[in-house]
Amino acid sequence: METALYLPVKRFLEELGFTVKGEIGGCDLVGLSAGDPPVVIIGELKLAFNLELILQAVDRASAADEVWIAAKMSIRGKGRESDARYRNLCRRLGFGMLGVTDRGQVEVLVKPPTAAPRREPKLRSRLVAEHQRRQGDPALGGSTRSPIMTAYRQQALACASALADGPRRVRELRERCPDAGKILLNNVYGWFERADRGIYGLTEAGRAALKRWPQQRIEVDTGGASLLRHPTGA
Repeated sequence: METALYLPVKRFLEELGFTVKGEIGGCDLVGLSAGDPPVVIIGELKLAFNLELILQAVDRASAADEVWIAAKMSIRGKGRESDARYRNLCRRLGFGMLGVTDRGQVEVLVKPPTAAPRREPKLRSRLVAEHQRRQGDPALGGSTRSPIMTAYRQQALACASALADGPRRVRELRERCPDAGKILLNNVYGWFERADRGIYGLTEAGRAALKRWPQQRIEVDTGGASLLRHPTGA
């Protein structure tokens, strides 16, 4: 699966000095440098180099400083990674190209140019905000079969965890989750129910969520601009 490529590519980019997290804003991985503003790297993963991988990278290019595509190296060395036309296309488009071996080793096939132009600063800002607000790296890049653990979902789980022992007032949750009021009111996942004015409790769906994601019952420091307008895909 594509997720098998994520950790080797993540390690490769981390060795270059980037903090990498998977499945952010529809991207298989997003890496940020330590600078301010940070350099934004977007990576897309596929089991083999193909046209679809190039097209995905084209979609991401407007939000990134660098775009890398990565795929598994073919066993006999006859895949696209050995096709000079494919590599030249990546160069012309300004994409980096990484090959991942069966042993998890990463080979640089094409280096991306520096200082690629950014044409969608708002999209770039949303990626950076989600990356910085997400606690840890809970989603493997390339995941397609399970809900993505976004920063919004993490905050909702923090609220659910606080309500696990019974209904509480919204103001009692704000210390743990400053956006608790909006999360409980919008109730995107159907986890919460109003017990009284300003008091909320958990639904059965909320209790099931805590069992499904017990490792996510953590305190969340939301700091920065709110992403509550973008819960879709959470």
